[in-house]
Amino acid sequence: MALTRKHACIIRAAESTASKATFRHPWNPNSEMHGTILGRAAGLFRTGVNLIRVPPGKESFAYHAHLHEEEWIYVISGRAVIESGNTMHEIAAGDFIAFPTPSEPHLLRNNSAEEIVYLTGGERSHFDVADFPRDGKRMVRIGERATVYKLAEGQTFPFPGVDPF
Repeated sequence: MALTRKHACIIRAAESTASKATFRHPWNPNSEMHGTILGRAAGLFRTGVNLIRVPPGKESFAYHAHLHEEEWIYVISGRAVIESGNTMHEIAAGDFIAFPTPSEPHLLRNNSAEEIVYLTGGERSHFDVADFPRDGKRMVRIGERATVYKLAEGQTFPFPGVDPF
């Protein structure tokens, strides 16, 4: 069987600016991100890569933890705070932040007077579980379908006989 090799895909700066979108996480009223989904646009299916800008006083997402998918951030410009578990970490241009799994719950908060610009990415596996402890929710995603469950103390994984850990 012949192997069909794929060409490199280049996303030019003008293209990335043209495809910029705004996202706000529905469970965090302070979430506001402006950015471009680079990985998918370039044909990457196993790795997500995004260029994100968070305005002053805003947060990136909702406080969450992945059980299966690794995540990372590389700061291009600006300053912010990463909340990871019970610890706050100041971050700035040139810093690389990794969230190995299972990760502690985390959130990026821009407390500075300037926007923060960063690359972020991670795995795009077929299956992931993410907990949102402040919202009392657990999201289980299989493929493109996600189901949200209440995260009550002692609640078991929603699929009997499947051990996600």
